[in-house]
Amino acid sequence: MPERAPIRTAAPVALLAAGLLLTGCGTQADSPAAKPAAVAPTSAAPAPAAEPGLTKPAAAAGSLGGAGTACVLPVAFSLAKDWKPKAIETPEDPEFAALTRQGPAFAHCEVDAKPAGNIGFLRVWTVPKDKGPARAALEAFVKAEKKSSGVLYKKTRAGALPAVEVVYTVRSEALDEKKQERAFAVDTPKGPVIVHLGGLDSEEHRAMLPAYELAKRSLTVR
Repeated sequence: MPERAPIRTAAPVALLAAGLLLTGCGTQADSPAAKPAAVAPTSAAPAPAAEPGLTKPAAAAGSLGGAGTACVLPVAFSLAKDWKPKAIETPEDPEFAALTRQGPAFAHCEVDAKPAGNIGFLRVWTVPKDKGPARAALEAFVKAEKKSSGVLYKKTRAGALPAVEVVYTVRSEALDEKKQERAFAVDTPKGPVIVHLGGLDSEEHRAMLPAYELAKRSLTVR
């Protein structure tokens, strides 16, 4: 893999990755026939290569969300080999605490891909029940991102659950280019849960899709 920019590790990852947590706005209506590839590619903003459901999931090598795991969550799902989960604690300092929130969603867990050879995270966000169903929560989550574009929503399934999924791009200030992002959301008795996949750039994002698909296809409500 080509050498990449140095990875900062001196402070909690959730705070250091503020550029991944918080960036632009923009949505489009559901279109069952739409695929991420419909976003016109440019040299600075490569379009998503394929619909998320067409990516083969990684093999399971652990789990997350249940009692005794790194993050106790309203949902549980399988983890890919060498992906390392860590609970996100909300800092007492309000300025830093804001970095663990995006729209109506609160970050509770991140799964680091660096031990598996990629630069990026799978993050789990929860949304209070009074903020509406999964679709509304996901739309508000994306609208809270700075400089997002090419936003495409679709109905899908996460495990046996109905879900809504979004694929979009954001502008990376660090790399001065656009990169791919995606997330899916489900309703739970405790409120919507959003599982988001970012990455240093679009290449890293695509390389991490099998782990994202594993999480989506194995997800259950606890």
